[in-house]
Amino acid sequence: MDHIKIRNFTSADRDWLVTQHGTLYAQSEGFDDSFGSLVAEILDDFIVGHDPSVEAGWIAEENGQRLGSIFCVRLTETTAKLRLFLLVPEARGKGLGKRLLQTCMSFAKDRGYADMQLWTHESHAAACALYKSTGWQMIGSKPVHSFGQNLVEQSWTYRF
Repeated sequence: MDHIKIRNFTSADRDWLVTQHGTLYAQSEGFDDSFGSLVAEILDDFIVGHDPSVEAGWIAEENGQRLGSIFCVRLTETTAKLRLFLLVPEARGKGLGKRLLQTCMSFAKDRGYADMQLWTHESHAAACALYKSTGWQMIGSKPVHSFGQNLVEQSWTYRF
């Protein structure tokens, strides 16, 4: 995994990221097209209005092939939000997710955030295990119907 670089997100990554989220979540969890639309909206808002002094996105890449992403955005003056954490299937289980998470968390800490939050689903077992192993705490869980599926939504927090 040392040959994989983590670089800053650019607007040229937008369409790939929307497609990957839409395709992978449709295949693995049966999500409908509303999920891809949500990802597109999040990315469009980020591209147009993010504050690079306190917000960033990263792409993991190997030999020009994108493998994953993670974003840190401002929720409040003191709280960062982790968003759009994704690894393509062939990049999973090799420690890359941990590298991306550490990159995002280090950025948030260095920018003076007191804590971070994220939203996910309990079906993302590997990601949830990673959050737990790095000190995140699940603070809420509830059944929802989202993206055409019955899911259990989770909220997590991390304090620096």
